[in-house]
Amino acid sequence: MLSRRDLLAGITAMSAPMLAIQASGVVRAETEGQFEISRTPEEWRKILTGEQFYILREHGTERPYSSPLNDEKRVGLYHCAGCDLPLYSSETKYDSGTGWPSFWQPLENAIGTSEDRSFWLLVRTEVHCRRCGGHQGHVFDDGPAPTGLRYCMNGDSMTFRPGPSQPEKSAT
Repeated sequence: MLSRRDLLAGITAMSAPMLAIQASGVVRAETEGQFEISRTPEEWRKILTGEQFYILREHGTERPYSSPLNDEKRVGLYHCAGCDLPLYSSETKYDSGTGWPSFWQPLENAIGTSEDRSFWLLVRTEVHCRRCGGHQGHVFDDGPAPTGLRYCMNGDSMTFRPGPSQPEKSAT
């Protein structure tokens, strides 16, 4: 008769390869070729730091409280570190107490979302740059008014530019 302990050990052993694949940083196939800006992994590695590549291209997460952008208080815009698209305004940034830069709303037409099932039974909503597909973080429904949303972003996935808190409107 198989004991409960043996059963759990067997499930854990069978799950290890799947965890290794998830942790290996393989770029998710469903996002390749869907964005305005598309580069090979080698091209991305040439323009991003190691930490930026890990987060933006391998869907990684930085350690909480490790990004200087978490404490950024100036007026300005937060841009995608991969393609420089403005993503968030300082007007919507707030201190969520989580250790990651958090916003209650992105700029218009800045982000995309997808379902993230990388934590097995936990389903999260992943946030990515709509132009290059770079992983930014996740959105949760425990944020402040007026949206009730918390866009919990990796600081290394963004750059900050002090100045106007809204992007310039392009003349068309």
